[in-house]
Amino acid sequence: MKLLVFAHVPPPLHGQSQMVQYLVDGLADPRHGIQIHHVDARLSTDLTDVGSTRGGKLPRLVRYCMQAILGRLRSGAATWYLVPSPPKRSSLYRDWIVMLLVRPWFRRTIFHWHAVGLGEWLETHARPWERWLTHQLMDRPDVAIVLSAFNQPDAERFRPRSVAIVPNGIPDPCPGYDETVARARDRRWAGLRASGGVARALFLANCTPDKGVFDALEAIALANANARSMDPAIEWELVVAGGFVQTADEAAFHQRIAQPDLAGRVRHVGFVSGASKARAFADADVFLYPSYFANEGQPLALIEAMAHGLVPVSSRWRGIPEMLPASYPGLVPARDPAAAARALGIVARTQDHRVMRARYLGHYSLEAHISAMSSALHGTDS
Repeated sequence: MKLLVFAHVPPPLHGQSQMVQYLVDGLADPRHGIQIHHVDARLSTDLTDVGSTRGGKLPRLVRYCMQAILGRLRSGAATWYLVPSPPKRSSLYRDWIVMLLVRPWFRRTIFHWHAVGLGEWLETHARPWERWLTHQLMDRPDVAIVLSAFNQPDAERFRPRSVAIVPNGIPDPCPGYDETVARARDRRWAGLRASGGVARALFLANCTPDKGVFDALEAIALANANARSMDPAIEWELVVAGGFVQTADEAAFHQRIAQPDLAGRVRHVGFVSGASKARAFADADVFLYPSYFANEGQPLALIEAMAHGLVPVSSRWRGIPEMLPASYPGLVPARDPAAAARALGIVARTQDHRVMRARYLGHYSLEAHISAMSSALHGTDS
C-alpha cells in the first residue's frame, strides 16, 4: 500500500502533531507493508500561531498542496491521509482549499479525527452555505479514524464508508517502572495512608483556562481545606508544568497563587520535556487534569500519567471517561473544583497506581496504536 500523509509534525509540539510523528515513524517499519510519502503541512510557528490567519499561510498551504499532487504522481500513492480541522473557521477554510486542490487526485481518502466537534458545529453554529460547502467537499471519506466511541457520531455526520476506533498510543515513557517507580510509589502511598502528610498533584498541559489550570488551583485550595477534617490528614501541593499562551492568564495565575490559601503550595515549572518531564511524573502522586477544552480528543498527557502509574483526577469531558476504568472515582464534572477536591481525597486513599500502569500497557502503548492504525489503513484497499 502507498499512502500520502498530508499532516504536520512538531514543531509546534501538541498532541496531534506528536501523533502524526509517531504514525509516520511507526509505519516506516516494512512489516506493515505501507510506503509513506509525507507532506509536512506545517503552517504555524508556535502554539500561539495555531489557527491564526497570519499572512503568508495561504501561499504556503498552496505550495503544500502542489507537493501532495506531485507526490501522488511520483509515488503512485492512491490513498491520502488528512487530519481534519477542529470547529474553527480559519482552519476549516484551509481544509476547503486542500479538498478542492488535492482530493480529486486520489482514489481513496482517510480522515483521522483528532479534534472533536466539527460535525456538531456545522449543524449548530455554521452559516448554511458553510455547512453545505463543507459537506460537498468533505463527505464520503473511505475511512474515518476516531479516537473513541465518543468521537464516532460526530465523524459519522460526514457519511464515511467505514469507521475505525483507534485509541492514541505512545512509547513507554517509564520502561523501568516495575523495578524502580512501582516500589517507590508503594512506599509513599503506604506512608501517606498510614500517617498523612503532603501529597503532590501534577498539572501538565498548556496553561489555559479551558485546559483547567485555574480549576486545578481552586481544587488544591479546597482539598487542603477539606484535609483538616480527615484522619490521617493528606494535604496537597501542586506542580504546574506548561507554558502560558496569554500573558493575562499568566498574571492572573501568579496573583492567585500568592493568596494565603495557596501560598507556598503551588510551583510553576514551565514547559518540560525529556528528563524534566519524566522527573515531574515520577515526583508526583496524582495527575490533576480538569479540562473542559472544546476540542479535547484523547490527551497524551493523561496517557503519559497512566504509564507512570499516576492516579488521575480528571473531568468527565469528551472522550476522557473512556480512557479510565468503569466507575472510576477520579472522574468529576467539568468546571467543578469542589468535586475535584473531593476526588483528590478519595483517590489518595483508595486507588492503586498499578491499575493505571496496566491500563496504559493494555490500551495505549505505541505498538498497539500502530498495529491498529495499520489495520485501519489497509482496510481502504478492499
